[in-house]
Amino acid sequence: MIPARIGSTRLPMKNLALIDGEPMIAYAIKAAKDSGVFDRVVVNADAPVFAKIAQRYGVEFYHRPAQLGSSTTKSDDVVRDFMRNHPSDILAWVNPTSPLQTASEVRQVVGHFENEALDTLITVRDEQVHANFQGRPLNYTTTGLFAQTQDLVPVELFVYSVMMWRTTPFLTAYEQQGHAFFVGKVGFFPVEKLSAIIIKREEDLKLAEFVIKTLRADRNEPLRYDPLADEARHG
Repeated sequence: MIPARIGSTRLPMKNLALIDGEPMIAYAIKAAKDSGVFDRVVVNADAPVFAKIAQRYGVEFYHRPAQLGSSTTKSDDVVRDFMRNHPSDILAWVNPTSPLQTASEVRQVVGHFENEALDTLITVRDEQVHANFQGRPLNYTTTGLFAQTQDLVPVELFVYSVMMWRTTPFLTAYEQQGHAFFVGKVGFFPVEKLSAIIIKREEDLKLAEFVIKTLRADRNEPLRYDPLADEARHG
């Protein structure tokens, strides 16, 4: 399932905004298709214009109910609605807000879900940085020597580029509790730094386009150093 809304508070119609000539949502569609791990790929959207996008890229389209298209809609409700209308054993939510996620990484995420026999999976970004929560140290102490970043326990920041659930436990939990986002055995998969570029605002979109264009132009460009690097290397 690739979700899309026509409205967005921070970046209107962001799924149709062009990134290097293609709508943002196209990157998620192609990553899902090219991963080769899904039986079906379905754009789940609140506007019929996305049916034309789905047709353009050779995937299915589901026009979700209007009440599930607002900015206050809860993800649990979107997942439940889709599961009930598209029966399957496992549902993966491939998020168009991470246009730099590759098909290879999507395949790795799905493999991790299966290998670990998970019921829920959410992608994260591991950050080895000194972090606070509500003004207090989260992964370091102030009572000793200042810890080196490489020695810190990583903070796991949600990326949401791929989320997955087993259908039966999700629907069962939802009917019993009214929510099911973290159902059963929950696991997290750390994605690459580029996959963690999440499109929320215009500057994020411009950053993603700059990175994509740069990668396409300089994919095989080696690292370059100041001439003094040779002197430093040889003492």
